[in-house]
Amino acid sequence: MYNINKVREDFPILSRQVYGRPLVYLDNAATTQKPRQVVDALVEEYYNVNANVHRGVHYLSQQATDLHEAARERVRQFINAEKTEEIVFTRGTTESLNLVAATFAEQFMSEGDEVIVSVMEHHSNIVPWQLQAAKRGIRLRVIPMTDDGQLQMDEYERLFNERTRIVSVAHVSNVLGTVNPVADIIRIAHEHNVPVMIDGAQSAPHFKVDVQAMDCDFFAFSGHKMYGPTGVGVLYGKEQWLEQLPPYQGGGEMIDRVTFEHTTFERLPFKFEAGTPDYVATNGLARAIDYMETLGMDNIAAHEQQLTRYAMQRLGEIEGMHIYGAPLEAMLNGTATHDAVISFNIQHPTPIHHLDLGTLLDRLGIAVRTGHHCAQPLMDRLSILGTVRASFALYNTQEEVDTLAEGIKRVAQMF
Repeated sequence: MYNINKVREDFPILSRQVYGRPLVYLDNAATTQKPRQVVDALVEEYYNVNANVHRGVHYLSQQATDLHEAARERVRQFINAEKTEEIVFTRGTTESLNLVAATFAEQFMSEGDEVIVSVMEHHSNIVPWQLQAAKRGIRLRVIPMTDDGQLQMDEYERLFNERTRIVSVAHVSNVLGTVNPVADIIRIAHEHNVPVMIDGAQSAPHFKVDVQAMDCDFFAFSGHKMYGPTGVGVLYGKEQWLEQLPPYQGGGEMIDRVTFEHTTFERLPFKFEAGTPDYVATNGLARAIDYMETLGMDNIAAHEQQLTRYAMQRLGEIEGMHIYGAPLEAMLNGTATHDAVISFNIQHPTPIHHLDLGTLLDRLGIAVRTGHHCAQPLMDRLSILGTVRASFALYNTQEEVDTLAEGIKRVAQMF
């Protein structure tokens, strides 16, 4: 394990106060805070290396290009992709998912074809497919879940038919914290010769990801959720699939030869990277990966798992508390896997609206997320409008969990 107090010194924002109280930041599933090492790298590049990447013959351009492409290699290592050609830089998970939905549907789907998603998907893995449904007449098929937030794998297998073209599911639910059995999801899909897209926004920051071992065909994640800059993300795709997909956008960087009659496109991955990339942010993402791997992904996972179990125990002691997803007993006995996210409501003796609870916790210096968490179909499945969500990161502590629990009790007494 690592020294949590030393780690927290790397994040200056964690020492500030909100409403005269120490900040307790538990909104990490929305975005994480940034360590000095990442911010310093951004400042250093802007002040000393800034120049547009690729094709420039001058020194600064070549230096910036080297940093940008070194970041691509760093990402390749982080997720254990086979080649850097399989690493496409995007603006985030949302753009990565939209890229695959748009290009895959254009190349491989026609009216009546189907995509399998799950009931617990983020809107960014629902709406892009619905846009394609409106354009092309494709259909979404939905994997149901149990009341404790586990995908019903027998029902998943029954969704496959001759019109199934792709499966696109979250690795970890951003609401329930459920770690989905992606190895089984991918294996079953591949038995039907169907590729799989994995939304890794909530997994890449928390535990080691190996795309080759997983055998997924596409994998997406965001820099800002893993201590890196905003506005940068990654799409991993197996070379055999990326080669077959058409470009997502047109412009500079992604072309080989342009005439008014015809255009040929660059090799991978540049075919999907139209325009000037956020080359400073890609270097920041690489530094964030360095930071995480210096601490150790296994150590981060162990810390966050311990913290999540402790939080479920503390919150479970509060009268009227309802935690959504797998119960603590299922986590402890290994029948369910849960990661770094707890969504809850106070239901009795006096129900407290999630917005009221979140607002009053904020006045106590506790930052949590409230609402539907961009997962309204999941809220419908749970028969609720929204929840309070506490989400943890490598710098959170048991003392902060205690502050959250005492804050909830204090708010509950007010009602």
